[in-house]
Amino acid sequence: MTEAIQIGNRTITPSELIPLLASYQMLPQLQRELIIDEAIEQISHSAVALLECTPEEVTQAQQQFYAEKQLTTDADIRTWMAYQGLTPNQLDAVTTRKLKIEKFKQATWGKKVESYFFQCKSKLDKVIYSLMRTQDVGIAQELYFRIQAQENSFAEVAREYSLGPEAQTGGLVGPIELSALHPIMVQMLSSSQPGQILPPARVAEWFVIVRLEKFIPAKLDEPMKVRLLNELFETWLQEQHKQIISTQTDTLAN
Repeated sequence: MTEAIQIGNRTITPSELIPLLASYQMLPQLQRELIIDEAIEQISHSAVALLECTPEEVTQAQQQFYAEKQLTTDADIRTWMAYQGLTPNQLDAVTTRKLKIEKFKQATWGKKVESYFFQCKSKLDKVIYSLMRTQDVGIAQELYFRIQAQENSFAEVAREYSLGPEAQTGGLVGPIELSALHPIMVQMLSSSQPGQILPPARVAEWFVIVRLEKFIPAKLDEPMKVRLLNELFETWLQEQHKQIISTQTDTLAN
């Protein structure tokens, strides 16, 4: 017997499901989850111990899941299961899936995080700096000399003349990662010392005056490890997805 899904007055057959997922732009999410499940299954066969979950870990994962979904009673859980169309066995899998994914990340990239950190550390370092920008090079030059001669403070000049949102903070920007800045700004700030006022420079459509206030080196602490582990995981996922699309494209072409 072929299963179908009844929604209102409409009966959806299995043959309609994939086209519907595609039309609602849900197919990429399904592909993502299937890629993850296949990878977890493969590593489970080759290194079972790496993905084993203790009873305590399972209980904690379930409690966290229920808290996130605001399911506080057994009735809440049963109602949510019915809404999602889940069986008890499927519920167990859903509530522990995040835990297994985290273990998969650790097993696959945990030992690579430190080298990855040093590889991209220069982009993770943060700076606090003062900025004044204008589209008139003459004004930029005049204001630079005023600041140098201490006729006006950097904050005064930025509040009165800067054309960006930094005018509201007296020119102060940050802390912000160097990776978020324009490459020319990165070069300027990376080669300057705190307190040094750099002469006007062209950055995109602006003429800017910049002063580095503080350089904050990135640290490989726990939040950074989690972030980098997630980056490595997402990069892998994107590569897997691209391979699937490439294979599908080649199949269609042939």
